[in-house]
Amino acid sequence: MTSPVPLRLALVVAGGVIGSAARLGLGLALPAPAGSGLGAVPWATLIANVVGAFLIGVLGGFTTYSAFAVGSVALWHAQPWLAVAYAIGSLVLGLGAAALGLDLARPRSSHTQAHG
Repeated sequence: MTSPVPLRLALVVAGGVIGSAARLGLGLALPAPAGSGLGAVPWATLIANVVGAFLIGVLGGFTTYSAFAVGSVALWHAQPWLAVAYAIGSLVLGLGAAALGLDLARPRSSHTQAHG
């Protein structure tokens, strides 16, 4: 009997390749615009996130986002206002943490490092 691990690994790799290629294609079809207003909305990212969220709901993939989505919906049924606070808090804290991480990872000029 052969181990299912290589097959599972191959399926995960294939899914990653297909998903990455689709995301790249979407980004090339709808490049991130410069400017302000509705024209500045990164439509490719919005579409990818909405379609991805839909597919997580349909397929029930085990990801952090699927756990967040399922937990938010369950909380919504029990306590809608708490669910809204949880979702907004998760988004704001996540974006804040990402911004801080990006800022900390950004290379500093030698002048800033020597005198900062």
